[in-house]
Amino acid sequence: MSPETPLDVSGLTVTYGKSTILDGVDLAVRAGEIFGLIGLNGVGKTTLIKTILDLVRPKSGAIRLFGEDHRRPASRQALAYLPEKFTPSPRLRGWEFLSLSLSYFKVALDCDAAVAMAQGFGFDERALNRAVGTYSKGMGQKIGLISTFLAARPLLILDEPMSGLDPQARQQLKEHLLAYRAAGNTIFFSSHILADMDEICDSVAVLDGGKIRFFGTPAEMKERDGAPLLERAFMHIIEGRGDRTTGG
Repeated sequence: MSPETPLDVSGLTVTYGKSTILDGVDLAVRAGEIFGLIGLNGVGKTTLIKTILDLVRPKSGAIRLFGEDHRRPASRQALAYLPEKFTPSPRLRGWEFLSLSLSYFKVALDCDAAVAMAQGFGFDERALNRAVGTYSKGMGQKIGLISTFLAARPLLILDEPMSGLDPQARQQLKEHLLAYRAAGNTIFFSSHILADMDEICDSVAVLDGGKIRFFGTPAEMKERDGAPLLERAFMHIIEGRGDRTTGG
C-alpha cells in the first residue's frame, strides 16, 4: 500500500480468552473516500475500531495509519475518533467541552466556526452556554460530532455516528460527511442504517463471523445477488446465500 493510504489492516486476528473475535481481517481504506463497515451487533465492529486505535492489542496482524505502525502515537495524530457510546462530561458547558476537546489536537477553538457547525446540525448555539449534562441524547451526539469535525483531521473514525439522531439531523450529518470528503479527507464509519451507507459510501465491507465477507462498492454488493436494497444484499451475504468471498 502507498504511504498515503489512511488505513491498511492486514491479517488482523483478535481473541478474547478462547473466543476469536477477528480472524485474519484484511482491509484498506483509500484516501478521499467514505468507507462504511457493516455488521450485526456483537460481530466485532467496535473491536476492530478499538484495535485500530491501539486500545485493544491483536493476537497477530498489522495495522498502518498513513503508512505508520498504528502502535506509534504519532500515527494517530492524523485522525479523530467518535465512539459509539459517546457521553460528554456533564459538568462542562458546551463551549468548555469544545475547547477542551480541541486542545487535545492543539487546535484553538474558532467560535464562529463552532456556531456555524452547530447551526449546520440544527443545534441551538445558545445551548453551548449550558452544562452538557442538560443535553438530550441527540444534542450530546451532535456536540461530539461538532468537536470531531472541528478537529479537522484527514481521517475521521466514527462508530455508529447516526445514533440518537433524528431523520433531519441524519441528513445534515450525511451532508457534512460528503463535504468533508470533498475537501480531500477520509471517513471510516460503522452504522446499522444501510440506506445511509448506500447513499454516501464509496466502499463498504461486511464483517461476519470474524471475517470480511464482502468488500466493494454498494452497487457491487447489490449486483452480486440482484438485490434492490443494500439491506437485502447484506442479509444474503450473512445468511450464506451469496458467495462469501471478498468482493471487488
